[in-house]
Amino acid sequence: MDLDFRPYRDELIISSKAGYDMWEGPYGNWGSKKYLVASLNQSLKRMNLDYVDIFYHHRPDPETPLEETMSALDLIVRQGKALYVGISNYRPEEAAKAIQILKELGTPCLIHQPKYSMFERWVEDGLLDLLSREGVGCIPFSPLAQGLLTDKYLDGIPEDSRVKTSGKFLNENHITAENLGKIARLNQLAQERGQKLAHMALAWLLKDARVTSVLIGSSKPEQIVDSIHALKNTSFTADEIRTIDSILK
Repeated sequence: MDLDFRPYRDELIISSKAGYDMWEGPYGNWGSKKYLVASLNQSLKRMNLDYVDIFYHHRPDPETPLEETMSALDLIVRQGKALYVGISNYRPEEAAKAIQILKELGTPCLIHQPKYSMFERWVEDGLLDLLSREGVGCIPFSPLAQGLLTDKYLDGIPEDSRVKTSGKFLNENHITAENLGKIARLNQLAQERGQKLAHMALAWLLKDARVTSVLIGSSKPEQIVDSIHALKNTSFTADEIRTIDSILK
């Protein structure tokens, strides 16, 4: 942990998650107890921390029993390596089972981290209702659809964009005429609301009381500061909601 932040450790919420490729070999991926414990141990060592506040399992493992994965999260809390645990990318049926197992183990699921944005709304088909019933928080990641829901692509693909520099999660196949049309119409509505498109996209998520917060990725500190402006207007009229839904169809 950076020495500049160490005096504020008890004021910070630090989280980590595991579930994708961490190292080569049979235990460097997915959701076995060995993988999750080793992955967190490595993270703590890299960050020079004794514990994280929240540790997430990143995705369901089709080969490992859910009971083993959830018991590993329970073990990690009992070892004092995490204060709370969460899950990520679990569909409603899988999430319901995971939440129940953790409840029975005595380490309740604190929060779910799904991919959710104006362009990816699968969580609305049962997951948000489940989390609300179970008292589990929701903190969407990729709320700006890897930058699509910003003004970055309104005039084409910038040379410094992740489409040009990486292409792993966002590539030119996503920059379709249909998507660009939707982005332009959403941007027009955002301007009418006195917001940037990115601010409206974040506010659109935060308008739902079932959404606890949103995760904003950034490569520059000023991007974080800019995103906070979304909080200035998180209310939408019924007409605005209908307009957004019609654009996103």
